[in-house]
Amino acid sequence: MLSLYLDETHVALQEAATRWVEREVRPHAEAWEEANAFPRALYAAAGAAGLIGATYPEAYGGAGGDVFHGMVITEALVRGGSVGTAVGLGSHAIALPPILTMGTEDQRRRFVPPVIRGEKVAALAISEPGAGSDVAGLSCRAVRDGDVYRVTGSKTFITSGARADLVVTAVRTGEPGHGGISLLVIEKGTPGFSVGRSLRKMGWWASDTAELHFEDCPVPAANLLGAENAGFLAIMANFVPERLLLATIAVAMARLALDEAERYVREREAFGRPIVGFQVVRHRLAEMATREAAARAFVASVAERYRRGEDVIAEVAMAKNHATDACLHVCDQAVQLHGGYGYMREYVVERLYRDARILPIGGGTSEIMREIISRRLGYGR
Repeated sequence: MLSLYLDETHVALQEAATRWVEREVRPHAEAWEEANAFPRALYAAAGAAGLIGATYPEAYGGAGGDVFHGMVITEALVRGGSVGTAVGLGSHAIALPPILTMGTEDQRRRFVPPVIRGEKVAALAISEPGAGSDVAGLSCRAVRDGDVYRVTGSKTFITSGARADLVVTAVRTGEPGHGGISLLVIEKGTPGFSVGRSLRKMGWWASDTAELHFEDCPVPAANLLGAENAGFLAIMANFVPERLLLATIAVAMARLALDEAERYVREREAFGRPIVGFQVVRHRLAEMATREAAARAFVASVAERYRRGEDVIAEVAMAKNHATDACLHVCDQAVQLHGGYGYMREYVVERLYRDARILPIGGGTSEIMREIISRRLGYGR
């Protein structure tokens, strides 16, 4: 269904990304997952291949592509077999947009090109130990002191947090609530900025996820994105492409799990014949394929509306929930079809089953998505 929205540039990028992943990622996917990390050099390799800058403006070293260019790259990376690598390599996708939309020309030229080239790693820091989905409740404080903001507080669940050279950080510069939040770019090496624990996770093992701490950390006022206390709306706007990205990851994972299950049931024999010959297996595959196809079509249609500039806040929330539900179902059924082997770590479906569980949580929980949908549709007013 995605192909309905692609032109020759998308197809060429899809093919190039697939070749790159087959060469640079797939042979190492299992080892990187077990090591809980992938090589830092992969960023530069991806940058040189044009996989980081595909959707960013040409003025800053990008290729000027649209949302579908990003989606075909995301799917190719996921199909490499390590969702953790795909997510870690793609942390720029949620960190750079606030710089591009809110930043000055000087800030864009300082921060964006090195990330696109893969020379620097960018992360977004919103969540705190005491504030996750409730962004308006964050407490990391930034106090203006001459030409700097002094930042004190902590962040958690930060993708690429340990490796990041620059962190787009949500801080409180004003009164409690959403009206007192700003965004600062905090650079690695700034006094008072330290990386805490590297967090051990159920899934996405190869991705770097960390706690960040700020103790009277002096951040240049020149690193403020946009106006002071104007960060909340930018964070909310940034959630739309982030949730579309997560929905794309969900669809790609579902497709990979389905492919792995299809191959296994054709190879595995029971009672003298391949298990795909049993009706119960074929019907299970049929349901898996139906859910994946429906999710893919829905996500693609919402992405097209987003590309046209439409307000799709509710629809993106729907797409994220629908795609993640489909992914959870397909990954679960893929494990079941593998039998005992589905529980073994050397099988991709075991990894996908674990990796899928974060999707209804990240980027706003499924409960928050339902609240957004209900409010946007006017229910309960």
